[in-house]
Amino acid sequence: MVVSSEVFGQTESGKDVWRYTIKNKHGLELEVISFGATFVALRCPDRNGKMDDVVMGYDKLEDYLSNPHYLGSTVGRVANRIANAKFSLDDREYKLAVNNPPNTLHGGWVGFNKYNWKSEVKGENKVKFVHQSPDGDENFPGDVTVRLTFSFTDHNEVKLNYKATAKAPTIVNLTNHGYFNLAGQVDHDVLDHIAQIHAKHYLPLNDVQIPTGEECSVSSPNDTFDFTKPKPVGKDIHKIDGYDHNYCVKGKKECCAEVYHPSSGRVLKMFTDQPGVQFYTANGFDGVVGKGGVLYHKFGAFCLEAQNYPDAVNQTNFPSPVLRPGETYKQKTVYKFDVKE
Repeated sequence: MVVSSEVFGQTESGKDVWRYTIKNKHGLELEVISFGATFVALRCPDRNGKMDDVVMGYDKLEDYLSNPHYLGSTVGRVANRIANAKFSLDDREYKLAVNNPPNTLHGGWVGFNKYNWKSEVKGENKVKFVHQSPDGDENFPGDVTVRLTFSFTDHNEVKLNYKATAKAPTIVNLTNHGYFNLAGQVDHDVLDHIAQIHAKHYLPLNDVQIPTGEECSVSSPNDTFDFTKPKPVGKDIHKIDGYDHNYCVKGKKECCAEVYHPSSGRVLKMFTDQPGVQFYTANGFDGVVGKGGVLYHKFGAFCLEAQNYPDAVNQTNFPSPVLRPGETYKQKTVYKFDVKE
């Protein structure tokens, strides 16, 4: 196991952006970069041993600097949506950026994905990223320090370990916005992928994609949202024009989601201690020019984003996202790659 590093490019202010590659004993390779603490590549074999990169992304740093779809980004200070771009904490109201009208999305206009994180190699298979978000950043209260470690194992596991502390009461909800297509870097949708999500409930949404407040059975009023048994992603997707919904996995220790691509045999399994997983099917892709000039179209990838429930700060029956001085936000998430014969 070895970690290699190189300068990927420079930010607009001239700061070096580092790219790290970790290769395990089976020849699989993980790539991450310091800008946005971004998950940029995972090269793994199909059932015939053919290697391909199953993470959607770009060839050039310039595209990651804009990256409107958050490809592979670490998202914060608060992932997902905050209703009406405001919240109250300790009897004070905070008004946030309206970057997804009428809501705040993924931390505002300049979220954690827009920063070049401090980075260093830790041991033979880990890269550590650190970002300090000052009080008032995107109008969120409190200085927050985030530490994120990416590690890659000989069991083909990408492990993400997050920790965050605050100097004043604030809210934190972090995730990685990796997009996957187990067919590799091809102009091919994921509708033939077979997904299973071990959740009996999901969060229904209103017309501006904010949870209505209740946990609804995945089998009610029909089975459109039911992935408790393996099901093609495309079976019911056109009934709702794409998935972008939080599944209530409740931080199970066992596998909480699994996606299988029958043609290649590639499998992705997810494990997390978070209460929710956002299942998103790249509904917003509109011919994004990706790696090697491949066009990423609608439904051309899927995301499994481990996180707290969306808009949790405004919904008292959801798990609290509040982080106070002396406390530590923690998250552990694993993506495990495998092959079925």
